[in-house]
Amino acid sequence: MEGHGRRGKALSADYVLEYRNTKLGVVEAKAWNLPLTEGVGQAKDYAKKLAIRWAYSTNGQGIYQVDMGAGAAVDGRNVIDGNHGTVKSHDSHDTYKSHPLETEVRQFPTPEELWNRTFAEQNAWRDRFAAVPFEDRGGYFQSRYYQDIAIDRVLESIAAGKKRILLTLATGTGKTFIAFQLAWKLFQSRWNLADWKAGNEPTRRPRILFLADRNNLANQAFNAFSAFPEDAIVRIAPDEIKKKGKVPKNGSLFFTIFQTFMCGPPHPHPLHRVGGEGTNQQSGEPSPWFGDYPPDFFDFIVIDECHRGGANDESTWRGILEYFKPAVQLGLTATPKRKDNVDTYRYFGEPVFTYSLKEGINDGYLTPFRVKQIQTTLDEYVYTPDDSVMVGEVEAGKRYEEKDFNKIIEISERERKRVQIFMEQINQKEKTIVFCATQEHALGVRDLINQIKTSKDPDYCVGVTADDGARGDQALKAFQDNEKTIPTILTTSQKLSTGVDARNVRNIVLMRPVNSMIEFKQIIGRGTRLYDGKDYFTIYDFVKAHHYFSDPEWDGEPVDDGDGMGVMGIMGSMGSMTPIPPIDPMDRDSAPRPHPKKIKVKLADGKERSIQQMMVTSFWHSGGTPMSSQQFMEMLFGKLPEFFTNEAELRTIWSSPDTRSKLLEELAESGFGPEQLSEMQRIIDAEQSDLFDVLAHVAYAMPTVTRAERAAQAKVPIASTFPEKQRAFLA
Repeated sequence: MEGHGRRGKALSADYVLEYRNTKLGVVEAKAWNLPLTEGVGQAKDYAKKLAIRWAYSTNGQGIYQVDMGAGAAVDGRNVIDGNHGTVKSHDSHDTYKSHPLETEVRQFPTPEELWNRTFAEQNAWRDRFAAVPFEDRGGYFQSRYYQDIAIDRVLESIAAGKKRILLTLATGTGKTFIAFQLAWKLFQSRWNLADWKAGNEPTRRPRILFLADRNNLANQAFNAFSAFPEDAIVRIAPDEIKKKGKVPKNGSLFFTIFQTFMCGPPHPHPLHRVGGEGTNQQSGEPSPWFGDYPPDFFDFIVIDECHRGGANDESTWRGILEYFKPAVQLGLTATPKRKDNVDTYRYFGEPVFTYSLKEGINDGYLTPFRVKQIQTTLDEYVYTPDDSVMVGEVEAGKRYEEKDFNKIIEISERERKRVQIFMEQINQKEKTIVFCATQEHALGVRDLINQIKTSKDPDYCVGVTADDGARGDQALKAFQDNEKTIPTILTTSQKLSTGVDARNVRNIVLMRPVNSMIEFKQIIGRGTRLYDGKDYFTIYDFVKAHHYFSDPEWDGEPVDDGDGMGVMGIMGSMGSMTPIPPIDPMDRDSAPRPHPKKIKVKLADGKERSIQQMMVTSFWHSGGTPMSSQQFMEMLFGKLPEFFTNEAELRTIWSSPDTRSKLLEELAESGFGPEQLSEMQRIIDAEQSDLFDVLAHVAYAMPTVTRAERAAQAKVPIASTFPEKQRAFLA
């Protein structure tokens, strides 16, 4: 599976057997003169990838059937009979038969036979879910294979009566799309808790709650569910609740954030239950709005980004989940189990399906990346008396490190130099997100970018933090619109680290420390989304965050490197149920912020000009291991055709205009035209080098030489070989 059709060859099964909107089998067809089992290996690979039980190989003369058995048993559909090496399944006559794992068969089974063989037990709700096709908006929405598997696993769990369900999918792989299709199936099949428990025919539409912890995530989901009838979807907003004096209850799909549910006015009644069974609130104290819904009001609840503490035992917001205990609850997360999210996994259980960042990049659904590691001589600072302390008191002899800058101490020349460095590196027309230490820092960086930019548009760079309010939200919406080029750069602190779907982000700049592997992966996820013409993205790392790539379990369960806890993890114990103040924050940035007096230092005259930098470009495999630039470009563009066998032959071809022109024509015909070669030049920072250097580097790992360096080298033989007048002419 490839995003652009350029990174290798896409997997393509000859036939997929689908019945009741469910993939059941895969067929690999080979030529008449080839052996019957020639396609078995391919068929098995496709079946594993698609999580399908039945694989077939045929040459037109016979049919070879493979029951994937143990692979299919992962989703609980089959029972392996270890004594006989067969899989027991249910046939259309309600009697159990044994099917050999591999055998030649006379004909393909009928769709009904294959359905009954796949599912060992009959389940009315499974059949009802399967009868509802995916909503594709006339073919506009095309699901990916792993999304189909995730949806099937959740529906299987619901049909089997599981109440707590977890999906772990890498950032950018479409968790909101999966939630939408699940809601569509439940809505159209009229699944609801009451009828499911009673074993009755469905009588009403379900009430589904989509719960997030940031407004932009809730709004994004609300907009993604627009295929539902207008009167079915409800955005629970505090302004509307205050205006009407009550929570909305007419609808089928409700969208809100934790903070809104936790807010509420003083309740007039002497006793008012909030937060869970047996908990009462004294008169005159704030009462969370979620308590105005009966505990069994919602049938199905989706908790987006659930790793950020909603299921944490120390979280106030956990009370919402406990209060709506009767509902089936689905947690969506991008992070595998680790020390700082173990409560999430304890609450929901092991994920019913996992799709990792590594798989996403290897499948071509996520974009690979390069890292520019940037160091300067002012990454750390020790005060010297020739510098001026403008505000506060600097501690003599103290070494101020990255974690201190823009929180404890501020040196504006340092920030200006960093902004200058990355602005000279990036294509200033490409969409970029800059992560800053605080909202105030984001404001200052925004101003510096707008002072340095080549664009004349006043909205070229905009801040998107809670302090930026509605204007920031509007800028984010425009930034996410791939048809718009302004704003081009957003500065932020925490708000854009997760959940923001902006597919054309080409650069991520890290100007603040990253506190955990979870946060690092979320930030990386801002760039991994596919977009037409976007083959990779670049991380400009001023803070050594790239060290997280060295984690031996980058794509699995890495060691903890910080507490990684969001707001939900530090709010206090659930038992106290201390209500959040009646605000509707959009992200963690929006909590009331203290304003301690930072030390402000002005460098002595000339020091800013003496700041030196060093930059190293590295390329990282999706598994977290470094790879060479040649491997990186091979992954993007494929192998260079073998039009030359060594560097010497390439040099000979390049020396003659005729043979050089012919080589470039042949390369273009093979898919390595001017655009691809120019991009290769940019990837290895060889814009000032000749195309010869690019080809020599990609093919033979030869070091690149700039045109200026080559000219300087040529001056030596010129000076000794030619007379003075000719030397002047050649120079």
